[in-house]
Parts: sequence; C-alpha cells; structure tokens
Amino acid sequence: MSTIEFTQAEKDILANKIKAYMAKELDVDIGQFDAEFILEFFSKEIGGYHYNKGLKDAQEIFLNRVDTITDAIYELEVPIEFSGK
Repeated sequence: MSTIEFTQAEKDILANKIKAYMAKELDVDIGQFDAEFILEFFSKEIGGYHYNKGLKDAQEIFLNRVDTITDAIYELEVPIEFSGK
C-alpha cells in the first residue's frame, strides 16, 4: 500500500473535523498542529484497515458486475444443434 498523502487543504478540513470532535465529545480544545498530529497517527496506524476495507468493497462490487455481465452474455446465446465440442 502506498502511503496515504493528503493535500494541505484536505489536512485543514480533516484537522478541523478532529478539533470539532475533540471539543464536542471530549470537551478538549486542541490546536491545528495537534489535530494534524492526530490525523497523521490515525492515517498511519489505522488508515490501512480502512483502505483495505475499501478495496474489499470495490472488489465485491466489481465481481458482482462481472457476474451480471456473464449472465447477460449467456442469455444472448442462441440455441444450436451441437455444442461445438
């Protein structure tokens, strides 16, 4: 897996969400630096789990679509007198 990298704009948005969560849920006020530090920690330590779950979900969608296409192709087959073997 590649390292998850965020643009500064993305970091700002995520850090603001972390700061808001900390203030609302834990009654703790943190600054931008601390919020980005927490973001970095979770990205490094937990990000891989979310990343892999996303890949698994995408793979499941892909396989379901392939099954649907395969079924549609079989439905298009024309009955013939021999099997071609």
